[in-house]
Amino acid sequence: MAEFTMELNDEQKEVRDWLHGFAADVIRPAAAEWDEREETPWPVIQEAAKVGIYSLDFYAQQYFDQTGLGIPMAMEELFWGDAGIALSIVGTGLAAVGVLANGTEEQIGTWVPQMYGDANDVKLAAFCSSEPDAGSDVASMRTRAVYDEAKDEWVINGTKTWATNGGIANVHVVVAVVDADLGSKGHASFIIPPNTPGLSQGQKFKKHGIRASHTAEVILDNVRVPGSCLLGGKEKLDQRLARARERAKAGGERVKNAAMATFEASRPAVGAMAVGTARAAYEVALDYAMTREQFGRPIIDNQGVAFQLAEMRTQIDAARLLVWRASWMAVNGKPFTAAEGSMSKLFASETAKKVTAQAIQILGGNGYTREYPVERMHRDSAIYTIFEGTSEIQRLVIARTLSGMSIR
Repeated sequence: MAEFTMELNDEQKEVRDWLHGFAADVIRPAAAEWDEREETPWPVIQEAAKVGIYSLDFYAQQYFDQTGLGIPMAMEELFWGDAGIALSIVGTGLAAVGVLANGTEEQIGTWVPQMYGDANDVKLAAFCSSEPDAGSDVASMRTRAVYDEAKDEWVINGTKTWATNGGIANVHVVVAVVDADLGSKGHASFIIPPNTPGLSQGQKFKKHGIRASHTAEVILDNVRVPGSCLLGGKEKLDQRLARARERAKAGGERVKNAAMATFEASRPAVGAMAVGTARAAYEVALDYAMTREQFGRPIIDNQGVAFQLAEMRTQIDAARLLVWRASWMAVNGKPFTAAEGSMSKLFASETAKKVTAQAIQILGGNGYTREYPVERMHRDSAIYTIFEGTSEIQRLVIARTLSGMSIR
């Protein structure tokens, strides 16, 4: 087990600087264009693949970094560049985490490489959990997966929504109900291979922020996948469902479902994304305050501005500390006994919203225009308090963990 440290080693610093250079030289110059176009920034993704950032090898190196700091460090730097483009680059990672968290070694080795492709043939993946009537309320999920024993196939029907890369991905990971009587404990995750009949893209959403990231509905109409596409395998699923049924009879509730396992693994990473956006807005505001003059002096000479910047930096550093702690705990098998993963996402996402709003205020009228990037950063920051569990859900998770009670 690696000791917790706040100091990056030489290799991590080298990677951080490399990512920062890519974010500054490639992502940032393209940010405004792709935000306006509201399209997947394929040229940037392809460039990321060419240099090795969009690749299974790079993602694996960061994911298996025993300090736990690889992923949050990478997320912060990329999202410092631009949240929409960065999400297009890392969106495949959520599906990859879904397979890593729930799949067998054979499934991981088979499907995760196909999610990325290579520099000459870039692929995408999508993780599909939310539904029109089931976002935070995962127990209300309606997508069904029925096992056809004669053919050893699963038949999946339903509609997913808010899926990053949904419909345009080569590989989809779909969470579906296999036992409706067990509520959220009766869910399982499935791989939908490329070109599977019955899967199609539904509505593509026009969003407030992260516009360069493709978000859409995914329609599943009698989608048939081989039994081998059930993540973890049927034997493991049957055992888990049997335990859930026994606990249900005994009045117990503590069985983790596939979607929650994925979200628990990814929440600190979302917190790191928020830290990156907040840091970017803070740096713009600091530079502006140092150079913008009013009444014959830089506006940072005014306590009203200087104190805001001091508070912004303090909150960003505090958010990073929470994210790094949770990331270290997750990699080293430390249980989240106080919902530390949810804490990190909650604080970092709320910090991003607050800091980007303060940045607009410091820039005044300029901050409200698209001539400066802080208005885009503020629009982008809103997503952090919504996706992969709203701030309200994070507070609920924390309160339930601390109290041991089923708070509603």
